[in-house]
Amino acid sequence: MTPHFDLIGMVVTDMGRTLDFYRRLGLPVPSGADGEPHVEITLGNGVRLAWDTVETIRGFDPDYAPATGGPRAALAFRCADPAEVDRWYAELTAAGHHGHRPPWDAFWGQRYAVLHDPDGNGVDLFAPLKSE
Repeated sequence: MTPHFDLIGMVVTDMGRTLDFYRRLGLPVPSGADGEPHVEITLGNGVRLAWDTVETIRGFDPDYAPATGGPRAALAFRCADPAEVDRWYAELTAAGHHGHRPPWDAFWGQRYAVLHDPDGNGVDLFAPLKSE
């Protein structure tokens, strides 16, 4: 049997702020989880998304140090249409989240924008410019 892709894990410095960010994007993050050291949800495709505090990770890896520099990975959220990319980018930046690249019409045929979650992870918003 080959391994089955099951979980994306992210390390966070402020669980409440991070969960608020992803709730705003519509992920089914349980209320009351903001103070937990580990939170996970199952997405519609069955893959789990989990967040762990730095302290939780250091509980089994005492030498853990957060990465520095730019994001090494990004989560991408498909929007219904180009206007929705603009709306979500505006809403999230108005809520104080870091907008890295405002929406633009990318040469590959998508309306695209890039934000950072509270820990600097890349979060892309995109929608096809033409109906698919």
